[in-house]
Amino acid sequence: MNYLNTERLTLRRFTAADADLLIELDSDPAVMRYLTGGEPTAPEEIRERDLPGILAGYERWGGDFGVFAAEDKDRGAFVGWFLLRPEREGPLDEVELGYRLRRAEWGKGYATEGSKALLDRAFTDLGVRMVWAETMTVNDGSRKVMEKVGMTMTATLDTPPDMLMIEGAENGGMRYEITKEQWTA
Repeated sequence: MNYLNTERLTLRRFTAADADLLIELDSDPAVMRYLTGGEPTAPEEIRERDLPGILAGYERWGGDFGVFAAEDKDRGAFVGWFLLRPEREGPLDEVELGYRLRRAEWGKGYATEGSKALLDRAFTDLGVRMVWAETMTVNDGSRKVMEKVGMTMTATLDTPPDMLMIEGAENGGMRYEITKEQWTA
């Protein structure tokens, strides 16, 4: 089921048959560099925890929010995923924006394109007041995307204990935000 279309991307709901796409994405050390220090997510964790959690999110939020598979419209190729969702028990008008793309798809503008479309949907159709995102300070690529889509850095963050082994962990993280008023200005 398609969630959103951009010029080059289709964002759709994941299905139970998509486990191998997530396993392949999370097995690339470059993709996981700022998340686990390059360690892959175990396939059984994806099959038994991550994918069921993604699928449950569609029910929890009535399909309005969640993690969505991104495919290139022309090639039909899996590009990665985007997320737009509130905290598990959080208010529906404050949501997180995120993305994880295959290394072969980096540098093509997909992260910016998908993020802009999700921000537009959040503020236009979903009654969202504020969107936030977090990344490690050393993750220049993600920080540039957040800035390109109009988000501004609002706070510095301590590195979570389970991420202290990651290169650049000593520099902590950054939180970016954008409000509906900033988006529509």
